[in-house]
Amino acid sequence: MPNRFRLFAAFGAALGWLALALQLLLSIQLTVANGQGAIAGAWLYLGFFTVLTNLLVAAALTAAAGLGRGALGRFFRRADVHTALAMSIIIVCAVYNLMLRQLWHPHGWQIVADNALHVLMPLLFVLHWWLAVPKAALRWSQIAGWQAYPAAYFVYALARGALTRWYPYPFLDVTTLGYPQVLLNACAVLLAFVAVAALLLALARWQLQRAARANASPAQP
Repeated sequence: MPNRFRLFAAFGAALGWLALALQLLLSIQLTVANGQGAIAGAWLYLGFFTVLTNLLVAAALTAAAGLGRGALGRFFRRADVHTALAMSIIIVCAVYNLMLRQLWHPHGWQIVADNALHVLMPLLFVLHWWLAVPKAALRWSQIAGWQAYPAAYFVYALARGALTRWYPYPFLDVTTLGYPQVLLNACAVLLAFVAVAALLLALARWQLQRAARANASPAQP
């Protein structure tokens, strides 16, 4: 990543970790109030695609800020990893704000956590992707591989649900909808992931072409 964008990445990383810590505290407070204990709160917290994706986004921004120079840091600084995470965090923002926001009415600090994880962090990370991530190595063939993470989450959510009878999102609720409808819903969401990934690749190509034209233009006297 260009050095001039490291401060921006560090700001985004700090905000992401703070929002995630706040959401963890709120999840634990909820389960403790219901008599289930702190471990139940952490288990609830780790059931949401929003939380898991924001954890990965915060890790990627931390790496982009220059922290973590080992193999894990190099992995999170890769352009393809950043682009796959941009795809996922855009879906987090879109699904929540278009489908889920109206289903509940948070109060107090939960409003802060909700908007930080579902609105602010997606905007910051996509802006970071646009400004700071070199895109020359991105390929259309990578889109299929980027679906491994959402597909793995889908399997994870169904496995958790089979054990606990709790599903994190209404469109994954097998108890209410049944497996055929949930699979159809998952296919529709997967198509949305692919469409967003294709849009990001198209934007990356356009950005590269614009930069190439600018570099090829003769200098003005």
